[in-house]
Amino acid sequence: MSRREKLYHLHDILRQRRTPVSRQHLMEELGCSQATLYRLIAELRDVLGAPLEQDPESRHYFYDRSLAGNFELPGLWISPEELQALLTARQILSNVQPGLLQDELDQLQQRMSQLIDAEGIDFSAHPERVHIRHDAGRPVPGRLFEDLLRTLFAGRRIRIRYHGRRRDAVSDREISPQRLTSYRDRWYLDAWCHQAEGLRSFAVERITELTPLDDASERIAPEQLHGHFDQAYGIFSGPAEHTAEIRFSAEAARWAAEEHWHPEQRTSFEADGSLRLSLPFGSSRELVMDILRYGADAEVIAPDFLREKLASEIASMQQAYATSARADGG
Repeated sequence: MSRREKLYHLHDILRQRRTPVSRQHLMEELGCSQATLYRLIAELRDVLGAPLEQDPESRHYFYDRSLAGNFELPGLWISPEELQALLTARQILSNVQPGLLQDELDQLQQRMSQLIDAEGIDFSAHPERVHIRHDAGRPVPGRLFEDLLRTLFAGRRIRIRYHGRRRDAVSDREISPQRLTSYRDRWYLDAWCHQAEGLRSFAVERITELTPLDDASERIAPEQLHGHFDQAYGIFSGPAEHTAEIRFSAEAARWAAEEHWHPEQRTSFEADGSLRLSLPFGSSRELVMDILRYGADAEVIAPDFLREKLASEIASMQQAYATSARADGG
């Protein structure tokens, strides 16, 4: 908990309590030492002007009720995580193409800028000093996204024409939309596919045609969706059927340890500084690509089939480069 968050929590405790609060109770609630508590009390009372008093006999702390009703902490206090979220949302809105809601979006951007300014950052004067890149994202046609959103919340089935990248094939599907998922700056539609009679995830930008149907969607329980889509590594994951064990070199460990690979990941450092990472996965396609980002600094330890798949991929890459070298030399 940051100093600012502790101040806010201290103010909240004193505002809600009708009786004086002991020093020990405040220290436990704030998770701080006595010296820190005294500094927080002094700042809240002497700098921010809170009506904070101390009972002369018990030495407990309380707010003067005759003045507390008119006291509020200055500005809107937000956490560092909320500040990051505001900056990201503000940047996303600035990239939205003009449309029917342009005036409303402009007002929302202005309000976000004001909230950030209230933190003493003066963002409105220099918004160009924060630049958030979305290089990996793929654009989705606005009308398509709107139609998807409407049918999703209306609980209706849709018929889509889908161009899959992996097989470079076009297929017509009748699906029951379940939810839209944003993953690595891309949108995916998690749905029940009536042709496959199973759950599938579709990259939204690969949907070339969409037709709403009158039939109600097949509803899948949130627990089932979570078990199928969220428990294993990656977006096209399926159920978590395997556990990957990956070892990163001591140099790469400094980066790999700070990556959030999966909510249920486990990490441990070896004596030589290398990092051992374990995580659940279903489909290995995306995991293989992410491990290859680390080159020779990452080695799959288990399971054997994943290790063999990486070895095969690396051998194919070596063959491709060897062929290229021979062609250039010839």
